[in-house]
Amino acid sequence: MFDRLFSPHFAAQSAKPYVSLLFGARQTGKSTLIRSVYPEPALRIDLTNAEDRLRYGTSATGFVQTCRGLTPGEQPATVIVDEAQLSPGIFDAVQHLYDEDKTRWRFILCGSSARKLRRIGANLLPGRSFYHRLYPLVQAEIAPGLDAASPIPAPAWAEQATRPFPSMGLNDRLAYGALPGIVTAPVEDRAALLRSYAAIYLEEEVRREASTVNLPSFARFLQLAALESGQIVNHAALARRVGITGKTIQSYYALMEDMFVGFLLPAFSGSTRQGVLSTPRFYFFDLGVRHAAAGLPPEPTLVLANPGPLLEQWVGIELWKRIGYLGESKLSYFRTKTGVEVDFILEHQGKLTPIEVKWTDQPDVSDARHLRGFLDDHKQVATEGLMICRCPRPLQLAPNIRALPWWML
Repeated sequence: MFDRLFSPHFAAQSAKPYVSLLFGARQTGKSTLIRSVYPEPALRIDLTNAEDRLRYGTSATGFVQTCRGLTPGEQPATVIVDEAQLSPGIFDAVQHLYDEDKTRWRFILCGSSARKLRRIGANLLPGRSFYHRLYPLVQAEIAPGLDAASPIPAPAWAEQATRPFPSMGLNDRLAYGALPGIVTAPVEDRAALLRSYAAIYLEEEVRREASTVNLPSFARFLQLAALESGQIVNHAALARRVGITGKTIQSYYALMEDMFVGFLLPAFSGSTRQGVLSTPRFYFFDLGVRHAAAGLPPEPTLVLANPGPLLEQWVGIELWKRIGYLGESKLSYFRTKTGVEVDFILEHQGKLTPIEVKWTDQPDVSDARHLRGFLDDHKQVATEGLMICRCPRPLQLAPNIRALPWWML
């Protein structure tokens, strides 16, 4: 058993007299986390299981009757529902029971998609629930203590991992990503597992969550979106290549976000410069899944062919995950029509930190010219820029620019 930094926080929050909602992409470890906190729940329902779905997913009445039939005790009866989005009526039933008696049951609902819930305006129990999001592994879960110089502080609830996940070198991280099951799998099995994830899970989720989607066109979109992960979104160009409308492309990107397997990175909007781009970028939530979805071999040999863009994506995904846990920061990118670009702009507590990513292991001040320009334009709110690269130790490239090794992010 390995430590998830989120586990103690989830245990503390879910023990409070509220409903706990835990969402995240498949294979991020939601069920494992819940089992580690509640190894013997009074009732566990898995709505991906046909029998459970037939018994509880088609009628809220059966769920309510079963919960009421649980023997009352000194502690609340823990009721866990996996893939709760498959039966939106479960949320209404939970609200009914919760309002009836806030101390008799402890409800934990988890899911891997929010699409159906949003589409029908499902009851997400406002005022009665804590919403949590679980991500693939962050740096501190694989190499605890090495992120002390990170521009993003650890959340107040984070505890040091005493049982970290197996260590991985940079090339392996860029090749295989950070899903817990992939990181802990034998190296020879990782590529096949990732291809299976992309081919089976994504198609299964699309069919389940969006029955009107044309699967062949979505499959083609998925491959192209994966190949262009980390780049500026161009709906019109992608629509021409797939052979569908730009509006449909937009809906496919929204579907990816709803399934928690991708995110849009907005353009920085606080600049006074002329000609600043406003179109977002799209990133897959995990590099290993991205490679498999793109039809590329998720192996270290892929990294060696063109490592720079992959390191940039890895940094962006890592920042996105940690901001998701912290909940107090914003991430964007900056680019002008003339090609001036800063990979990431971190906004935290009213301050901006521009971040550039370079594959080099010997950075110098010439690599930081765009950082210097951004800092000059935003002196009141941006006092330091960072370059994430492969240098062996932190370096001071200029009075207000530091280079950090990737493992210290």
